[in-house]
Amino acid sequence: MVSAQIRADAFFSRLTRWRDEMHLLRKILRGCDLTEEFKWSSPVYTHDGGNIAIIWGFKDRATLGFFKGVLLSDPEAVLDSPGENSRSSRVMNFTDPDAIVQQRPIIEAYIAEAIALEKSGATVDLPKDDLAYPEELLARLDRDEELRTAFDSLTPGRRRGWVLHVSGAKQSKTRISRIEKAAPKILAGKGMHDR
Repeated sequence: MVSAQIRADAFFSRLTRWRDEMHLLRKILRGCDLTEEFKWSSPVYTHDGGNIAIIWGFKDRATLGFFKGVLLSDPEAVLDSPGENSRSSRVMNFTDPDAIVQQRPIIEAYIAEAIALEKSGATVDLPKDDLAYPEELLARLDRDEELRTAFDSLTPGRRRGWVLHVSGAKQSKTRISRIEKAAPKILAGKGMHDR
């Protein structure tokens, strides 16, 4: 198996979009009390096995994500929710290397706070998921015991991801198609974004 360090090095060597920004973020994070790993096709920075931060490159920005960002105090008001369905993570977005250089003290302070939260055992108190399951998913789970067992065995976040994915389709036939395509991954215990 290829080591996480080799995979991370390969990831950074292949960057074309947001290369300078992501290399700067990597340099900062590697200078903190973190271990660089490679999960979910991205460089992830951990402390004593706990996920602290992740670096992403999107079409329009480079992003530093904090797994438990909702717990950070954010005195500089620089954290954003990555999406309307995000309940725990928060991100800092960058489109210019100079902004990263200028905000380095903020990044380092937020990393230190995230590490302290992880050491303290802090967890994000997520309310019970209140998503309405689409009729098509409920019907499929009712008639396929193996799929229901696998679905119920998924982590809450993975179940939520599948429900949001299926629910996002406007037409019933599209929801059914999404369920059919999802079934093998669900049976394998995987979430929507798992490989």
